[in-house]
Amino acid sequence: MSGLPLRLVVGLGNPGPTYARTRHNAGFEFVEELARRTGTSLRAEPRHQGELGRMRLGAHEIWLLKPMTFMNLSGAAVQSVAGFYKIPLDAVLVAHDELDFPPGVVRLKHGGGAGGHNGLRDIMARLGASFWRLRIGIGHPGARDAVLNYVLGRPAAADADAIGAALRDAADALPVMLQEGAQKAMNQLHSRTDAASSDRPA
Repeated sequence: MSGLPLRLVVGLGNPGPTYARTRHNAGFEFVEELARRTGTSLRAEPRHQGELGRMRLGAHEIWLLKPMTFMNLSGAAVQSVAGFYKIPLDAVLVAHDELDFPPGVVRLKHGGGAGGHNGLRDIMARLGASFWRLRIGIGHPGARDAVLNYVLGRPAAADADAIGAALRDAADALPVMLQEGAQKAMNQLHSRTDAASSDRPA
């Protein structure tokens, strides 16, 4: 089984200390976890409107990107980096927060809609939809009019722990995706997060 030739991993979030560790910044946290594990430095790149670093993972070299444009304009940085380095869209993985999944659950998928996520919507408007997504569960507040304050708030300790564990599981699955393919990584990741979800109280 052949691996997936990813060349760019993007984490979505909002820049600045006001938004640090908020639910909406789960994508940032995933990229930061990968950077920590591989000793990759993320540096401000004004021409690409983001923080960028080149990660080596085994035989693979992958760019890590945190757009610094605020969520609604995330596509500008992705478009800039992908265009400059001639990275095809199906070699891009975008990590983002997902309201439809509880904390502790992560899902990997290819393509699809924006699902109301403004960061995804902007990337799709600029580049198309055929990129990979890492959907990081943050839970839902239960009412649509509460979503904005919820995603821009920080999770309670138990939820933060569950999200952190899910991010580590996702980072564990990335080498599998590169070496053995997306389906093997999905099986590994989904079985882990299914177990995490079933362990949480109803």
